[in-house]
Amino acid sequence: MHIGCPTEIKPQEFRVGITPNAALEAIAHGHTVTIQTGAGLGAGFDDATYSSVGAQIAATASDVFAAADMIVKVKEPQAAERKMLREGQILFTYLHLAPDPEQTHDLMESGATCIAYETVTDAAGGLPLLAPMSEVAGKLAPQVGAWTLQKANGGRGVLMGGVPGVGPARVVVIGGGVVGTHAARVAAGMGADVTVLDRSLARMRYVDDAFGGQFKTSYANAGNTAELAAEADMIIGAVLIPGAAAPKLISRDQLSTLKTGAVLVDVAIDQGGCFETSRATTHQDPIYEVDGIMHYCVANMPGAVARTSTIALGNATMPYMLALADKGWKQACQDDPHLLNGLNVHAGQLTYFAVGKALGIDVLSPSMALKS
Repeated sequence: MHIGCPTEIKPQEFRVGITPNAALEAIAHGHTVTIQTGAGLGAGFDDATYSSVGAQIAATASDVFAAADMIVKVKEPQAAERKMLREGQILFTYLHLAPDPEQTHDLMESGATCIAYETVTDAAGGLPLLAPMSEVAGKLAPQVGAWTLQKANGGRGVLMGGVPGVGPARVVVIGGGVVGTHAARVAAGMGADVTVLDRSLARMRYVDDAFGGQFKTSYANAGNTAELAAEADMIIGAVLIPGAAAPKLISRDQLSTLKTGAVLVDVAIDQGGCFETSRATTHQDPIYEVDGIMHYCVANMPGAVARTSTIALGNATMPYMLALADKGWKQACQDDPHLLNGLNVHAGQLTYFAVGKALGIDVLSPSMALKS
């Protein structure tokens, strides 16, 4: 199979879909790999590094899309890229379709087979291709939140760890999954007073056991959320419903109950955001203010640490990329039902139920797509 990797064109996205090591593995399996020139520079991989492992270098994205049977990316294809997809081509990348009807319709019209990293599952019930970037985003959230909290950036001017005689910042993390636990761990490490909200008692027990009381836990009902939010200097939204639009956990009306200059960091913005006033921003212009509350809603947070993120993502995606290339998407998905859960669009039809529910689009079951 011919595997292609274009340069990411989303603003301030420095990651690359295929590392040199992943290219080497694919070539060793008998496949052809084409990388767009400069695609890896943001992550520290130059064209010569790819050439040294046997990859071909293409001058333009259109050359990559025209030659490849499978496109491997990081972020969802932008409008110009979606126009280059063709019937029967495989697209393997993050998609986040639930809040993005325009992308969804374009992918359906392309006739391509689109497999989303964020909905591939594993035997333990996890999301193995989302987890590495969730870990990165979780660890980044207190860091960028602390920056936003500085007075010069519009925040309350509160130091995360405080100083002798002055208490630390109060941080509330909504969601105790991968993002939430990593965010809480880093925020606590910065000296903040941290509380994690979650609806799963089992998850809260795990967090208490695993992290030895580094931070507190609380049940995520409306009353507890409102009470803790009103006292918080920073609220990190870390709630995920796989493939679906994120629930809105802080309403616009609630902003008036928060401290002026408090910070909302919405890690769920890729799925539409978990605060009613959230809207996607970029690393170029990451924060904005609504009713005195600062919002950090960058939709590709891990792109800020592109080398770490690229290598972590490449480690996770490579086995699945090789399975798709070695077997073709149908056989690979027949052999691995967890990979089949990643199928979001095939041959003009939507194949992921949570997206269909969010966008009001009829859905073909993945198992029927295999038979089509």
